[in-house]
Amino acid sequence: MRLDRFLSGQTAFSRKELTAFIRSGAVTIGGAVIRKPDTQIDPEQAEVTLCGKQITYAAHHYYLLHKPAGVITASRDPKQKTVLDLLEPEDRIQGLFPSGRLDIDTEGLLLITNDGALSHQMLSPKHHVAKYYLARLAKPFQQEYTELFRGGILLREGDGEELCQPAECRPVSERLAVLELHEGKYHQVKRMFAAVGNHVENLLRVGIGTLRLPTDLAPGSYFRIFNKDVYSALKNSDISEVCAFCAEYYSSYWINEWK
Repeated sequence: MRLDRFLSGQTAFSRKELTAFIRSGAVTIGGAVIRKPDTQIDPEQAEVTLCGKQITYAAHHYYLLHKPAGVITASRDPKQKTVLDLLEPEDRIQGLFPSGRLDIDTEGLLLITNDGALSHQMLSPKHHVAKYYLARLAKPFQQEYTELFRGGILLREGDGEELCQPAECRPVSERLAVLELHEGKYHQVKRMFAAVGNHVENLLRVGIGTLRLPTDLAPGSYFRIFNKDVYSALKNSDISEVCAFCAEYYSSYWINEWK
């Protein structure tokens, strides 16, 4: 792999900036200064430093973010704050993007990565990876919702209707419910509850597969995760386990808004 390409995949600097660093003598390999950007290296074996800092190779990068309300799920936007803007400058590796989408007013677990293959596997309906949402409802949960969602809800789509895939839905308390989805239509959770005569006041994504939103991770905060944790997002949970998790840790998530 070319040295400049290696550094581009591990840092937030542009290729032009990295070329300038290399030619100025700011990069070493095994302690020796290297000034040629096209120098070939073994990315997994080479000991590379940039401005005195060792650069550790990773084929892909993954950040688990607790997306706050008011931030859009996009890589860049000229007017609004995006989820990538929440990352520290040194973590804004070239090629990062949010895997999937959360509405601007929806909070919760969002994976930011540069791994397109994993993102496709996690989001494609044919792979049936479950996404779990905790919804605060305007009206009490009705037991009939479970069967209605399991049978597939019809949503208006333009001049017609579109059938949702079967979904599991369980109550956590009178006005809190967990919904398990295997697809991601526009405003789907809100539209599904609206179709049965209820209204979602707040929405929090608490899990993808067996990957959970950490209970101590504040909105807007994030941390780096690695392959073994990332791939837990591809293994589905039992919805009863997610309900128990929400009952223990997130049943009072919006407590200040209830007062």
